[in-house]
Amino acid sequence: MPTHSRPVRVLLVDDHAVVRVGVRAILSDEPKVEVVGEASTAAEALRLLPQAKPDVVILDIRLPDISGIELCRQVKSQPDAPKVLMLTSYGDEESVLNSLDAGADGYMLKDLEQGELGSAILAVARGGAVIDPVITRILVANSCSGRRPPTTAVATPKSRLLMLTPQEQRVVALLSLGKVNKEISSELLLTEGTVRNMLTTIYSKLEVKNRAGAVALWLRHRQSP
Repeated sequence: MPTHSRPVRVLLVDDHAVVRVGVRAILSDEPKVEVVGEASTAAEALRLLPQAKPDVVILDIRLPDISGIELCRQVKSQPDAPKVLMLTSYGDEESVLNSLDAGADGYMLKDLEQGELGSAILAVARGGAVIDPVITRILVANSCSGRRPPTTAVATPKSRLLMLTPQEQRVVALLSLGKVNKEISSELLLTEGTVRNMLTTIYSKLEVKNRAGAVALWLRHRQSP
C-alpha cells in the first residue's frame, strides 16, 4: 500500500495507444497518482510488473494476446499483488462479474467524468471497492427483474447472503457505500482487527475474493439487515 509520502503508482494496460495517452493526460492533474509504466499486451504487462512495482494496475478487458480478465487473474495470483482496476467500454453484467471473480478490486467504464478516475484509483489503493454507478444500476435492475448472467460467480447468491449474520450484513452494506475498514470500525464501534476478521469470514461465506466481489453480490441480491 502506498504511504502518505508518495503518490499511488499506476501501470496502464490497454492495447490502444490513444487511450493510454488520454488516461496519462487525465492522471497528470492528479498529484497523488503517478503513472510508472504502460503496456499494450498482457505479456508486456507481466514483464513490467516486477520493475514498475505498481500499487494499482489499470486493465482493459480486451487485449490482443489474452483477455484482461485472465490477466487480472494472473496478476492477483502473484505475491504482494497490486490492486486491479478494470477500465473498459464493456458494461455487460457477465464481464463485470467475471472480472470481480478474477480478483478485480474495481470496475469503471471509460466514459467517466473528469476526476472520477483519480478518485477510483485512490479508493482501490486504500482498500476500497469501486464499481461504476452505471454498473451498479445494471446490477440492481437485473436483480429486480430476476435475470442472472451465464457465470458461476453468483450461482447461489441468496443462499450465500442468508449465511451472513446481521452484523456481517451491516459490514457489507457499508462496503457498498465505499467505506474502508477504519470507517466501518468507527461506525459499528468495532476494532479494525475485528472488521478485518469479519471480512475474511464474509468473503468465505459469499465465495468471493475481495470486497468488490462482495459489493457486487450485495447490490444484486441485497437483503435488509
